Amino acid sequence: MRAAECRRQYGQGLGDSMNGILSDIVIVAILAVAVFFGIRNMIRHAKGEGDCCGGGSGVRLMKPKKLDKVIATKTIYIEGMFCDNCSGRVHNALNSIDGVNAKVLRSKGRATVKLGKEVSDETLKKAITDLGYTVNGVEKCDHL
Repeated sequence: MRAAECRRQYGQGLGDSMNGILSDIVIVAILAVAVFFGIRNMIRHAKGEGDCCGGGSGVRLMKPKKLDKVIATKTIYIEGMFCDNCSGRVHNALNSIDGVNAKVLRSKGRATVKLGKEVSDETLKKAITDLGYTVNGVEKCDHL
């Protein structure tokens, strides 16, 4: 009778041990997946591919206006754009101004703005600073 009791006791002990190991493996696997996705998103964010300020939906870019005549071109230097969503917000804000055709380059921290009519530097700056970005300067380019 003692041998049967030993087998039952050790058999159950082994089963309990296996259940403990299995639950540890499941927990480690879940943590590994979470770490993987966290690192992947961090890398995307560092490259500017993530959506840091728009909740992940992305910004739909409005089509820049065609200008009949370009009277001036300006470069605006912008600080604080970290992702495509940021540059999209600036793109839309500038292109919503009458007489403005803007192209934003997040990687260079600037926007190139073609003007079809007179638009003040202050109007351009306000459109950007109202979004929470910093304008470090506006430079008028020589127009051909």
